[in-house]
Amino acid sequence: MAFFRSAGPQETPPAIEGQGVVLRWPHLDDYLEWAQLREASRAFLVPWEPAWPPDDLTRGAYRRRIRRYMEDQRNDLSYSFFVFRKRDDALVGGLTIANVRRGVAQAGSLGYWMGAPYARQGYMTAAVKAVAPFAFGALSLHRLEAACIPTNAASARLLEKCGFRYEGLARQYLCINGKWSDHSLYARLRDDPPPS
Repeated sequence: MAFFRSAGPQETPPAIEGQGVVLRWPHLDDYLEWAQLREASRAFLVPWEPAWPPDDLTRGAYRRRIRRYMEDQRNDLSYSFFVFRKRDDALVGGLTIANVRRGVAQAGSLGYWMGAPYARQGYMTAAVKAVAPFAFGALSLHRLEAACIPTNAASARLLEKCGFRYEGLARQYLCINGKWSDHSLYARLRDDPPPS
């Protein structure tokens, strides 16, 4: 059994192409488009995310975010991507493989967000399907986990379409929008059949 992935943690994750989307490492130059999309999508995102700090959309907070992404990636803890629509390079959302655990676990947690103007158009489904081979190949993970609030039917459907299986309910699992919330737990294993 491999306990460490073969690629060095100093490497920048490659761009990943999916059906109509490209996933790539966030850059400082993405700030304006990111901030505008997040602000325009605030009401859509707030019910499903941790509470936003007051300065969340400022340039300084974005720089800190990028530094944290880089540090986490260097330490093999987390891998963050922005999701772009392939036909016009529009930023549509973001996706992260976080909480990477090595040793006997070889697992990571999948999180994602989608800008409101691009929701329910298949972009995040394509992104999750595209990132799975990176997680199981380049990162050598055995297990990719995800969680969603039980009332978030769209997220549950997305995970199931991407080959994740429901595993149970975790009580007060994450603090979402300032409140500890139950979450439905899903996982996809390296050896699970790919989704159709």
